[in-house]
Amino acid sequence: MKVLQRYFAVSILQAVAFVLVAFLALISFMDLTSELPDVGKDGYEIQHAFLYVLMLVPGHVYEVMPVAALIGTIYTMAQFASSSEFTIMRASSMSTQMAAAMLFRIGAVLVLVTFVFGELITPRTAPWAEKLKLSAQGASVSQQFKSGMWTKDVVRNDGVKGEITGSRFFNVSEFRPDGRLAGIKLYEFDNDFRMRSLITAKSGVFEGNNKWRLEDVTETVFSNSAAVAAQKQGTFGQETSAVTTRKLESMTLASEVTPKILSVSSADPERMSANELAVYTRHLAENRQETDRFKIAFWKKLIDPFAIFVLMALALPFAYLHTRSGGVSLKIFIGIMIGVSFILMNTLFSHLGLLSTWPAFITAVAPSLLFLLLALGALWWVERH
Repeated sequence: MKVLQRYFAVSILQAVAFVLVAFLALISFMDLTSELPDVGKDGYEIQHAFLYVLMLVPGHVYEVMPVAALIGTIYTMAQFASSSEFTIMRASSMSTQMAAAMLFRIGAVLVLVTFVFGELITPRTAPWAEKLKLSAQGASVSQQFKSGMWTKDVVRNDGVKGEITGSRFFNVSEFRPDGRLAGIKLYEFDNDFRMRSLITAKSGVFEGNNKWRLEDVTETVFSNSAAVAAQKQGTFGQETSAVTTRKLESMTLASEVTPKILSVSSADPERMSANELAVYTRHLAENRQETDRFKIAFWKKLIDPFAIFVLMALALPFAYLHTRSGGVSLKIFIGIMIGVSFILMNTLFSHLGLLSTWPAFITAVAPSLLFLLLALGALWWVERH
């Protein structure tokens, strides 16, 4: 059985690698084509476009690996069927359960590779790609938004661990690739949503330990107690002591917002790691912001690699189909259609789950469960016939 396992593994992994390279070449060509209109503008040259596309490749590996595993396994199983090798293996006492176990071991290797690309490589290369493009164009992340970048934070009475005393809205006109901020506005409110202060700063740099150093600061403080007293006296707008302004060369700001949170707030959830999604989802939940999209992306990040097992199980019945049931090319075409159907189903359920507020876990796992039922039904059919 060890020889047979090795033969299965070599044949399937070679086919999967070939299909994966073909998919990556096609997708990279399409990415490069979409970048060509920007070449020659603002210092963005052809070498930058090639490097940008190259840095996106690990993310595409994670995306297309399940489909590559499906098509590669179908090709191998169809080859075994056409040459009657699988028939000989079955005659030598190899059962369907034994074949499925061998595919499971091969799938485990592909799942591990997919997790490495999705959790370790892509979360680093994708930000590098964006920084490369922005640096070449002399732009910043926040320039993609007309009013700059916005995010929400909570204000605590003791740095980032004390009791919550209010909320704070960050507005940054420029979030530069090196992590520095420019054109900062901070709007602070108390727990009753009365504006407490407005802080503007020319620039800011993160010093670590949840601390920012702001430069050229103007702080306007609104005394809510004085404003409430003026309201009771009916002297609206006449209590000038309720507002004080001061200018500072620099100040230290304690905040749960970090450069990582600012970067992921504008990033594609599909290119974030599960850890980044968990941290950002928790940040959004603490600030009472919508989290459904990121919860779905988090569960998809964990579940999608295991779809490789499901799709490889769906490929196993093709080994039972003889040449008269269709040639290898037809079976590969059917495999491509199944792979495309899986991608479309996955995307459809993500949107339906977001619109219908389905539980994130159910939304992420439903497509794989449906295809697992299809695989089990196909295996039952070929066993009976």
